[in-house]
Amino acid sequence: MPEPAQNISDEVSPEELAHPESLAVHRAAQSPEERGLWSPERRPLTVGLVLTITLVAAEALAVSTAMPIVAKDLGGLELYGLVFSAFLIGSLVGIVIAGSLIDRVGVVTPFLLGLGLFAVGLALGGAAVSMPMLIGARLIQGIGGGAIPPIAYVAIGRSLPEHLRPRMFATLSTAWILPGIFGPAIAGVVAEAFNWRLIFFGLLPVLAVSGLLAYRGLRRLSHQPPAASARSAGSRIRDGLIVGIGVAILTTGLASPEPVILVALGASGLAVTMWAFVRLVPPGTLRAERGYPTAVLLRGLLTIAFFTVDAYVALLLVEVRGWSAAGAGIALTAATVSWTAGSWTQARLSARVPHERFVRVGFPVVAAGIAGLGLILIPAVPAWLSVPIFALGGFGMGLTYAQFALIVLRDVPRDSQGTVTSGLTLSDALGTALGTSVAAAFISASVRAGAGPAPGLAAAIGVGTAAAILGWLLAPRLLPAARATRGAAAEAAARLR
Repeated sequence: MPEPAQNISDEVSPEELAHPESLAVHRAAQSPEERGLWSPERRPLTVGLVLTITLVAAEALAVSTAMPIVAKDLGGLELYGLVFSAFLIGSLVGIVIAGSLIDRVGVVTPFLLGLGLFAVGLALGGAAVSMPMLIGARLIQGIGGGAIPPIAYVAIGRSLPEHLRPRMFATLSTAWILPGIFGPAIAGVVAEAFNWRLIFFGLLPVLAVSGLLAYRGLRRLSHQPPAASARSAGSRIRDGLIVGIGVAILTTGLASPEPVILVALGASGLAVTMWAFVRLVPPGTLRAERGYPTAVLLRGLLTIAFFTVDAYVALLLVEVRGWSAAGAGIALTAATVSWTAGSWTQARLSARVPHERFVRVGFPVVAAGIAGLGLILIPAVPAWLSVPIFALGGFGMGLTYAQFALIVLRDVPRDSQGTVTSGLTLSDALGTALGTSVAAAFISASVRAGAGPAPGLAAAIGVGTAAAILGWLLAPRLLPAARATRGAAAEAAARLR
């Protein structure tokens, strides 16, 4: 029979300080729940996920930087935008495929599949001899890259105790800083001084290392076969493809200079997208049903709010206020750094502050940061104020962004986490696509009307602010009905006292 566990005090006595070898007993007494992200058994998964997400982020920024050189080399400038649209459509499909597979076979198989497809896309992209071949490579990359976020979320939920999850999301947020600051500059030097193909080929060894580390952590996670699902994986993948097609139609329509085409394609694309989207997210998501369905909806509203302006801050500062591109980059870097600061703030306070409260605080902060950029359109307002103003919005994103995944991992049954986190990630991606596309339509219309980009930017800022305010109004519905009732009863009892 095993001996009973020794009862060991958390305090260190003077005698133990005099004999440091006795302190090993304290270290050995830590339970798995008490060990941190960098403990030996968790380190491979932590490092692997951080490196993999950093790699995907770096690749996206590097391709954006190098694309003008790529287009000159391969020709087909008229297909320039499809390089990015193909990745977006592929990622939407990859999100759905990964979510379906996770609940059926665990996280290891979809991770290897996603990483393999991403590697194949990198190799084909580096070897591309024409723009259509590059577009096909980016589609494959998107499918592989889209699989990574839902796998990461479920791995976090299944491997970490609840008190460590906010810290892990903060660590992943930090993984975006280095690519955001140094990625474009390095990619530009490589593309100009050497060859743009090295951007694709050069990431393959890093992908192998990060994938191996993450695999070592993922294979330790247990998997329980789920109960029979009402929907087959094939039908979900079909709906994922329909979402991608709908988004492509929508973005094409919004970019059209012809009002009739804009309305026709925009409306039909939105209808197709939402028809399939509602079939891929938890029931009640669009109705903001209490609990995690509202979390899935609010994640999309948050990305609509922020990314309606994020992609166009540089345009505001360069075209409207006359800054240099390098100066405009300072505002974007400030938002990236403050996003990470907000993420670490929520990680440190998560033991005392509920996830729902972070959302109720974060949305107004995001709204203030977005609305504040409207002041920069006024010539009398110093343009340098855009740096702290947009940083405020980034800080609000850091406070809020991870909370929806944390709520889902807390409230959703284990055998449904893949499907629901897939819906959460899909909402995120769809919100980003809608936000950037709607803002682009406003700015294009403004420029075509001869008024310059300023009126379009003002409209985009208004839409982003409205989305953030709507998210704040819906945030109380994050509480499940039972908890909301108990909270209201407790508040009423407190008032009676």
